[in-house]
Amino acid sequence: MIPITITVGAETLSATLDGSTAGRDFAAMLPLDLTLSDFHGIEKVADLPRAVDTRDAPESYTPRAGDITIYAPWGNLAIFYKPFRTARGLVRLGAFDDLIDPLLQSGSFAVRIARAD
Repeated sequence: MIPITITVGAETLSATLDGSTAGRDFAAMLPLDLTLSDFHGIEKVADLPRAVDTRDAPESYTPRAGDITIYAPWGNLAIFYKPFRTARGLVRLGAFDDLIDPLLQSGSFAVRIARAD
């Protein structure tokens, strides 16, 4: 388990990355300054600087609100604020420890993701 923070404006949210290969590889990219935008009214997405190692990840995942994932075929970060159906290529990285209300804003906005330790 890898504690991280996600800063949105003046708000700092806590989250925990899984100890999986994908979670550890994503953590190795931190800190990251990203621009999140809405996708299909269920998730916030951002492009990553490189692909995340998903070699031992399950083929699909059923996301819940608050999950931090990547969509491996596109290589983008996807933070779910609503649950969604099982999706092939979706890989869980971790989840928020806090409410994600600061992420529920319209338009594109900047976030900083960093290790908390």
